[in-house]
Amino acid sequence: MNIYSKKQRWKLLLAGAAVIIIMASLWYTNVIVQKIASEERNKVQLWAEAIKNKASLVNYTRELFNKISKEERNKIEIWAEATKRIVTSDNQEATSFYLQIIGENETIPVLVLDENDQIMNYRNFDLEEGIDTTAFLMSQLDLMKNKDEPIELIIHVTKKLKWTYKLYYKDSKIFSELKIVLDDLIQSFISEIVINSASVPVIYTDSSQTKIIESGNLKGGKTGIGQDFLMATIAEMKEENDPIVIKINGKVENYIFYSDSELLQQLRYYPYFQMLIIGLFLLISYYLFSTSRKIEQNQVWVGMAKETAHQLGTPLSSLMAWVEYLKLKDVVDENTINELSKDITRLETITERFSKIGSVPNLELENLNTVINESLNYLKVRISKKVNITFTTQNNAQVEAKLNPSLFSWVLENLIKNAVDAMKGDGDIQIYITDQSQFVYIDITDTGIGIPRANQKAIFEPGFTTKKRGWGLGLSLVKRIVENYHEGKIFVKQSDETGTVFRIVLNK
Repeated sequence: MNIYSKKQRWKLLLAGAAVIIIMASLWYTNVIVQKIASEERNKVQLWAEAIKNKASLVNYTRELFNKISKEERNKIEIWAEATKRIVTSDNQEATSFYLQIIGENETIPVLVLDENDQIMNYRNFDLEEGIDTTAFLMSQLDLMKNKDEPIELIIHVTKKLKWTYKLYYKDSKIFSELKIVLDDLIQSFISEIVINSASVPVIYTDSSQTKIIESGNLKGGKTGIGQDFLMATIAEMKEENDPIVIKINGKVENYIFYSDSELLQQLRYYPYFQMLIIGLFLLISYYLFSTSRKIEQNQVWVGMAKETAHQLGTPLSSLMAWVEYLKLKDVVDENTINELSKDITRLETITERFSKIGSVPNLELENLNTVINESLNYLKVRISKKVNITFTTQNNAQVEAKLNPSLFSWVLENLIKNAVDAMKGDGDIQIYITDQSQFVYIDITDTGIGIPRANQKAIFEPGFTTKKRGWGLGLSLVKRIVENYHEGKIFVKQSDETGTVFRIVLNK
């Protein structure tokens, strides 16, 4: 099996393996993304359940404090009634009982006012030393008036005489501290939305989904975020994930909208980024190895060509000397001398060609028709008489192009010899030149067996050959001369079972 056929198969196998690796990477990453997304939603749901439980606790605590508040008012009413009875009671035991009731109020602050709203008595106020007691009590009275309705205390001294008092009170110190705790608890309930245990962007709304109660983990924080931005974010979150419903007291439904965390979003695109990096790395590596391989090939080509020219130089000089000697001695006839001279000239041309490999050739504007005709004249007497070669140009015009005649003749000779081999010494070869404004197109057509499509690029690689004894260097040398030294192009324009067309493109 040819090495380039194996190379093509290896390329296909490696490409298939690369596709399998990429697909497996995408599939596995997608599985991980789905698992992380599911875990994030589970965390948000658990967090939402904790919020619901906390809301229930807050509601229960609020109801408890409402009951305590009612109980304290009932105590004050009982205290007021006991005060009233102690004034009018003649029973010693009853009086002791009422005094006991009055004395048990050691927590609820109370102010007693007369008919003229003057403070008659007070109880359970923390008075600090050095403060104005009257001013302090009046400030407390203003607070009490704004909070609860006073309890009227009417004492009938006689049938015609009665005393009317107003009794103001406020929450006890213990109750006030508990209310502060309650407010903190309510505030922490709202703040819990911001401190999201799932660490994902989240927005907490009311039942209408239009009033935003809180938001957290959004890009840029809260600073500079307007209502329009939040509403647009909610719309995006709806498309990404279904909202989580929170029922408060089993009636009011609030909603938690959330989106995937930044880490998860990055993970979704990670395989593509990874493939891009790997692809760039492979491209750079391939370019470096390819460049290195080409440099190595160039060195081999140049070394081989220079050594060939050097090896031909010594016997060629000797042959030239022998021809001159034979001319002087008249050993052979003149025709024989002429043929020997032609072969020596040919060897000189070959030596010149090899010596130019590896050096920058001198390109000049040459008559392409003349160069091609000279090459054909040399080849026609050295190939099968059954091969018919025709050469024409567009409108039969003279065409000029920048080239090196010696090297370009070598290109033509190789292509024509390969065409003759493909036709097995019997067929037609046509050379047609198209003259354009910037380029010259040279098409060389044969009637051979054609080149399989899979080999149309490989034929220019060093070592590729379909011949049993070929070295596979002819077309590789042709490509090097056309593209490296003439800065042109050569490729298989068309090939099938009826023949092959090679096209050469040269700069004018």
